[in-house]
Amino acid sequence: MNKTLIIGAGGVSRVVVHKCVQNADVFGQIILASRTKARCDEIKSELPDADIVTAAVDADNVDELVALIEKTKADIVVNVALPYQDLSIMDACIATKTPYLDTANYEHPDEAKFEYKLQWARDEKFKEAGIMGLLGSGFDPGVTNVFCAYAQKHYFDTIEYIDILDCNAGDHGYPFATNFNPEINLREVSANGRYWENGEWIETKPMEIMQVWDYPEVGPKDSYLLYHEEMESLVKHIKGLKRIRFFMTFGQSYLTHMNCLQNVGMLGIEPVEHQGQKIVPIEFLKTLLPDPSTLGPRTKGKTNIGIVAEGLKDGVRKKIYIYQVSDHEKCYEETNSQAVSYTTGVPAMIGAKLMLENKWSGKGVFNMEEFDPDIFMDELNTQGLPWQIKELEV
Repeated sequence: MNKTLIIGAGGVSRVVVHKCVQNADVFGQIILASRTKARCDEIKSELPDADIVTAAVDADNVDELVALIEKTKADIVVNVALPYQDLSIMDACIATKTPYLDTANYEHPDEAKFEYKLQWARDEKFKEAGIMGLLGSGFDPGVTNVFCAYAQKHYFDTIEYIDILDCNAGDHGYPFATNFNPEINLREVSANGRYWENGEWIETKPMEIMQVWDYPEVGPKDSYLLYHEEMESLVKHIKGLKRIRFFMTFGQSYLTHMNCLQNVGMLGIEPVEHQGQKIVPIEFLKTLLPDPSTLGPRTKGKTNIGIVAEGLKDGVRKKIYIYQVSDHEKCYEETNSQAVSYTTGVPAMIGAKLMLENKWSGKGVFNMEEFDPDIFMDELNTQGLPWQIKELEV
């Protein structure tokens, strides 16, 4: 029987645990670990008949992680902790020769940087350990990478243009809240935008570029250009690419609150003096905002995430749209989490499933688009994230 170690106990972790239990024949015993064991116990209580063991671990401490992996004899480590902890968990997997998976690239806690460089640098150590590391097995990054690989395999000889489109049309009833970790969300949104064109990265001001996109089952939404990490790997692996961009929707209330917070320095990541103590403004703000894991029962509406790819097939120009629509309320009914967590957690489970089944395998560190997309696309349809394809006018 396999043993699956899941690190982290937020909304995404809740989905991963529920979905692993639904596929217990593959995942076997679940060991759920987090700094706060009580949060793991809460998730375990939702699945009383499942084989789940909980534990406390400091995911910043490599020695603690190594001890936990060795004690549990885990066959795979699924990292759904904070992106700040990717490197320590990867190093623990190298030390114990245990396969590794995460859903987002490493971020330095003191710098607003989103890049794979330090994770890719561990490729040789993963090879020496004889293990596989799968990076970014969420939705974006993750499923969007697989959509691109699927388009490249079945619809194009070369893809010249890709737009990744992320729409969350959910309404949680709060004037301002984030659907995942506030620090990560606000740093991502308030940073300069960036896209890749003709072999170079072009930087923009935050929210400088906007387009209106008509999202199926949602409708037209203002979509703003951001930098997102999946572009960093896709530019290496998609043949003939001339430009790739990432767009995300934001409501006016969210933008107004974010601009106000930024103008008064509340999104700062450098410590400031407050009543004789050093505090980081964005960390303080996090304590004032609703916990994203509590938004599930309040959130209504849908998400729509996909890619638009344009290129050539047999000399003929074509354009396709691959997308997936999820309903917040249906996701909550199944896993006690809203659709933002669901659309990240399900692909994490699928990636781990394919690794445990040896359908995606290798030694070293990999991004999602480096593997055969067909089996992952099939799993999306059967595990709760059915997708659609539309051909568009060029």
